[in-house]
Amino acid sequence: MTIQLDDICLSVDSHQLFDHLNWEIDSDGCWALTGPENSGKTMLLRILLGLEKPDSGKVRLLGDYKYDRVNAGVIFQDDRLLETFTAAENVALVYSRLSVARAREELSKFFLADKADVLVSELSPVERRLVCITRACIVPSDILIMDEPFRGMDDSLRDRCIHLIRDIAGHKAIVFAQRTPEGLEFCRNFPIATRYH
Repeated sequence: MTIQLDDICLSVDSHQLFDHLNWEIDSDGCWALTGPENSGKTMLLRILLGLEKPDSGKVRLLGDYKYDRVNAGVIFQDDRLLETFTAAENVALVYSRLSVARAREELSKFFLADKADVLVSELSPVERRLVCITRACIVPSDILIMDEPFRGMDDSLRDRCIHLIRDIAGHKAIVFAQRTPEGLEFCRNFPIATRYH
């Protein structure tokens, strides 16, 4: 599968955010979508996912693809967790075939074995991000799209998470969005701020 963003144009509040942006994401590539705050990273991911429409241009899904939109495991900037549910329950909810017991096992991979049955409202911001990462990785998908997944983490934890994510993803494409390519040197960089600010 290849995802093509062709000639994407978008203005927000009279500001030209994207001016004929082109980007091709192949099936097993890793990308770092980088740029400062308010440079349009999240908006571009929303266009990629079909959650926002550009003023002009198209997102094309090429190859033998059975869906009409991108089938992705996603981490949004905001956690989107159900506060009155445990970490394991939040993970299990995103996939009907996943039991809470299996969700606990998946959380243990991301260093949350002792937090699986804790309400997410009682978790630290970093622990909440680990729940989000687990949830995105467990959903059957063709691509992982991660918006600021490592927010608040130290370098060691970030690097361990990246290793796990890449291992779980296998040959899926991965898009990491963050301000700088720090820690993502293995990725191809797509710095939108320098081109479309």
